[in-house]
Amino acid sequence: MSSTTLALDLGTTMGWALARGGQIASGTQAFRPGRFEGGGMRYLRFGRWLDETLAFVGQVEALYFEEVRRHRGVDAAHAYGGFLAQLTAWCEQHRIPYQGVPVGTIKRFATGNGNAKKDAMIAAMQRRGHAPSDDNEADALALLHWALSQGAEA
Repeated sequence: MSSTTLALDLGTTMGWALARGGQIASGTQAFRPGRFEGGGMRYLRFGRWLDETLAFVGQVEALYFEEVRRHRGVDAAHAYGGFLAQLTAWCEQHRIPYQGVPVGTIKRFATGNGNAKKDAMIAAMQRRGHAPSDDNEADALALLHWALSQGAEA
């Protein structure tokens, strides 16, 4: 069985990228609560998505996430903290090694500029042959390529 590496750009619209058997798949997943749902529903949906992803791929050998140290708003900071708590608990439960990678490290790797804008990240991933639908997917792809360059297996 081939090794599987998963990279996540955590958020209400989450970017994901997965490397397995030399192939890369990526996309986005929305966890916005519905009009008549409580705010915790986004985290329950995220946990279910993680479970479904693990069931689909069979095993994840390493998981990387974009480590955000500063947010522009309180709501974004709270949402990120909730996703991070859910993710780290899930990884511990399934004995999956995980690592946060600072945003600047990912941007510098992808573009040469630690403060690269969204369009620069998308363009960098397009140059690598991907077609990200938005900056969230581009960030996850960049993180995955960073992880692979550090020795993570695909």
